[in-house]
Amino acid sequence: MEWTGHGLIIGVRRHGESSVIVETMVAGRGRYMGLVRGGRSTRHAATLQPGNDVQLTWRARLENHLGNFNVELVHARAAELIADQTRLYAGQLLCDHLRLLPERDPHDRLMGAAIDILDGAGDQLALGAALARFEFFLLDELGFGLDIFSCALTGETTNLTHVSPRTGRAVTRTAAEPYIDKLLPLPGFLQGGDTPNLGDITNAFRLTGHFLGMHVWTARQIAPPTTRDRLIGMLTKPL
Repeated sequence: MEWTGHGLIIGVRRHGESSVIVETMVAGRGRYMGLVRGGRSTRHAATLQPGNDVQLTWRARLENHLGNFNVELVHARAAELIADQTRLYAGQLLCDHLRLLPERDPHDRLMGAAIDILDGAGDQLALGAALARFEFFLLDELGFGLDIFSCALTGETTNLTHVSPRTGRAVTRTAAEPYIDKLLPLPGFLQGGDTPNLGDITNAFRLTGHFLGMHVWTARQIAPPTTRDRLIGMLTKPL
């Protein structure tokens, strides 16, 4: 069996003395892994880096085998990320998130969003908002999407200000009032409105982090990405 496609490298780990297993997101195919023989050589070092765009050819005798990758560099993005600590941390966080996806299940929306963020030249607020939206979409594609477009109590679709930490459903300001200290603030930019400020970015990461913790990290008994808190601190630091 054989296929070719465009991929984003999201992880590389050693295999044996000279080879590596490369983990990628592939358009139309999702998270895919393959063996690169001799991948630990200096010839491959610059290519096999998380964040790089590559052209892949995958070959295996049977479809359910690991298979072998032939990798050609398309965009050496990793070198650009290393030059900017904030973008480097953002790239590491995106790769960590993408590795949560089921193997060989297409998630082109998330792949495209990750590439847009990696290539974006926006400011601190723009990057923070894009990463929070990415986590929001990640929850949705993992099957734990939040219902933030109508009130769980009244059905109203406007003036939604908070989310239940238990159900992930939004409520209006009036409905939230009696329970305000038990609810999570809902930043308007996640609904497609409002230009976010630093407080909105903080609240958005608090919201997505709560549900990633509840449904993903705790459920799978894995630790949150080590760069996440540090990156959030950088993105929500007053300008």
